[in-house]
Order: sequence, then structure tokens, then C-alpha cells
Amino acid sequence: MKPPKFQRPISQHTFLVLLSLTLVSKAVSSAPFLPPKPPPVPILPLPTSQQLLWQLSEMALFLHFGPNTFTDTEWGTGHADPSIFTPSALNASQWVRVAKDNGFSRVILTAKHHDGFCLWPSEYTDYSVKSSPWKNGSGDVVAELAEAAKNAGIHLGLYLSPWDRHEPTYGKTLQYNEYYLGQMTELLTRYGVIKEVWLDGAKGEGEKDMEYFFETWFGLIHQLQPGAVIFSDAGPDTRWAGDEGGFAGSTCWSLFNRSAAKIGDTDPEYSQEGDPGGHDWVPAECDVSIRPGWFWHASQVPKSAKTLLDIYYKSAGRNCLLLLNVPPNSSGLISDEDIQVLQEFTELRSTIFSDNLAKNTLITASSTRGGISDSRFDPNLVLEEGIYTYWAPEENQTGWVLYLDFPELVTFNVLQVQEPIHMGQRIVEFHLDILNEKGNGIK
Repeated sequence: MKPPKFQRPISQHTFLVLLSLTLVSKAVSSAPFLPPKPPPVPILPLPTSQQLLWQLSEMALFLHFGPNTFTDTEWGTGHADPSIFTPSALNASQWVRVAKDNGFSRVILTAKHHDGFCLWPSEYTDYSVKSSPWKNGSGDVVAELAEAAKNAGIHLGLYLSPWDRHEPTYGKTLQYNEYYLGQMTELLTRYGVIKEVWLDGAKGEGEKDMEYFFETWFGLIHQLQPGAVIFSDAGPDTRWAGDEGGFAGSTCWSLFNRSAAKIGDTDPEYSQEGDPGGHDWVPAECDVSIRPGWFWHASQVPKSAKTLLDIYYKSAGRNCLLLLNVPPNSSGLISDEDIQVLQEFTELRSTIFSDNLAKNTLITASSTRGGISDSRFDPNLVLEEGIYTYWAPEENQTGWVLYLDFPELVTFNVLQVQEPIHMGQRIVEFHLDILNEKGNGIK
């Protein structure tokens, strides 16, 4: 169990705390009479190192940018003239700085959206930045972002839409899959380390039938960028959370059955909740835009910081990565009003999470693995940062209680609870029980 944190609230209640846990019944028992006891046996499935790094990063910044930014549309037709792509002040370093200053560990760019326009000078099409007046056709948005991200220590991800409304071979299965693989190869071999590849399952009604060779694509991605995670509706590495509002299910397992999901045709409820009996580790990603649309529109305004905080609680707070879209404007910059909201959102999180009110509590437990003399699983370890130190109770039980005795009354309304997911998921539920200064229970 790792770690309970009690943060100062925006609204307040006063209480003392008992935290009880229920673990999944498939927990495996290790030999009870061999001191000292080894760590708990991992429960399958387990995350890969790439998935674990991705989950612990908590938030990423999405950057929707392209011809749609200049045509005031969301889904381009693929017929917009490249001459409209004229960002006058594009500054990828500003995008990265905004991400880093506000706690986002990676940025993901729409290198090609559904309109087929490429933000890099692809050799497979002329429908790209090389046909635009921006930098006299010599510009490369992907290269500028890759350089800025590398310099700032921020991870880079790229979105390459399978649906392409411009490419003539779209609808011809073999030719288009080869075209797509060629463009994917360009992106994964020209721009250094790529940490995430994002595949959107969207396609408009009435469009050409098209069979995507997803497994071939996945193999190429993992071959060229073995450290990357692949997002799609159904994995293989990360999955869609089932909506575009940024909300995961109130219970959201990283466990999932990929065989029960199809890219472009998933069950939103199954995606939101995951599957406690799932055979695959496919954690969820919650995508949402700071504005009503995914691309920048002059008439739209950003969400409030408090709305973003609510989204954060219901995404990162529910075992998901929050992918927040902050679209650059037609000048090629993130708008000042969006930056202001992000700064307020960051200040709210800092105020709430910077001080762990449980740091001076007396912590005991109803059970400790190896007994109270085994410091490796001591209840006080719940206060340490990171997932590799943790409290572990004895096994062959169905519930445990962690007691936090505060030296004085405290006021809070936020509880952060985590588990060491590198060993799998085993906690089914937890209950927070509260005793006030008179010893009376409060739920």
C-alpha cells in the first residue's frame, strides 16, 4: 500500500482516520514460516518498464495543430490549400516550456491529422509543410518540437492518423498500409527518441472501406522505438478511457482483455472500467481539451482551473494518465488565456498536494508482513515517495486496517492512495473511516 496523503482542502471537514483495504482474492501466498519473508508475490499481468514509466508520469500535453487551425474546422477535408498554413510566430520551445512549467512530462503532437497534411516534409506526399509558405517550404514542425523537447528533458510523442482524407491510395488496402508504414518510419527514425505513438480510431461515416494492418504497424513501432508505448482504442500498451471528457470510471483497472476490444469499435463502459480479471496490462489514458474543440478557434475560451482540477481528480486520481489538449493558435503559440488557466491549475495542485498532513502521525496497522520487527514492510513506509517502498500486510486474509493517529485535529478533504503497481494490481477497494475528537465515527 503506497502512500496515503492528506492534503489541505478548498472546503473543509475535521476528522481522524482509519484506512481499511480489501485485496483481490487472487493474491498468491508465499511460504509463511521462512523468515525473513520475501516481498509479496507479483500478481499477473504486470506492466512493462515503458508502461510503468508512462503511468507514473501522470499528465501529458496534447498539441492539435495544422491546417484546421487556420480554417476554423475540427475535421479537415484534405482539400485545404497548403498555402493557408502560415504560422507567423511558431515557437515549439514555448509549447515545451508551458508543458514543463505546469507539470506535464511529455508532449504529443498531431504530426498528421485526418486531413492528411503532414507537419514534417514527408517524402511520400507533397501535402505537407514543404508545400506551404511557412519558412519558404523548408520548415519542419516535428523537428522543432523534437529539439525543444530534448533540450528541456520532456518526452516526445507523435500522433499519426490512420484515416487520411487526402492520400489517393486510402481505401486500397496494401498500397495505403505501405504508405502509412513509410510515413511511420520517417517519424520514428528522423527525430530521436519517441516515447509514445498515438493512433486515433476515428473515421467519418460514408468514408472508404479500409483495413488497417495494426499488428504490422505495432511491430514496426516497437522495432524502431522499443521504448515507446502505443496508444489506441484497444492498446497494445495504453487504451482509451472511453470518453473525451477526461473522466475515467470510478473504478478503472489497468487490467484489460485486448481480445474483447476492437480499434474504432470499443465498448466505452468496458474501456472506462477495465477488467479485474483481464489478462493484459493496458492502462487507460483520459484525453480532453482545455477548449471545447481540439483545434484552436478564436471564438472559444478555455475551461477554468477548477474544472481542470476536477478532471485531474477523475483521471490521474482514478489510475489514468491525463492527456490535456492545449492547441497552439494560428500564430503558432499557445494562447495567453490558456497559459493563465494552466498556471492557476498548477497553483491549485501545488496548494493541495505540497503538504502531507499525515507526516507527523503515529501509523500502525492491523497486520504487517513478517511482523512488526520487519522494517521492509513497516506501515510508516506509506509516507515515503515512490512505489518501491510500501507497507505490506500478511496474506491469507480479506481485509486490513491502517491506523493514522493525528497528534491534533486536522482539516482536509483530499486523500491520495496508491499501490506498488510494478507488482500488479491487487487492491479491490478501500474505505476511509473517521473518528472525531469525541471518538465518534464519521463516514
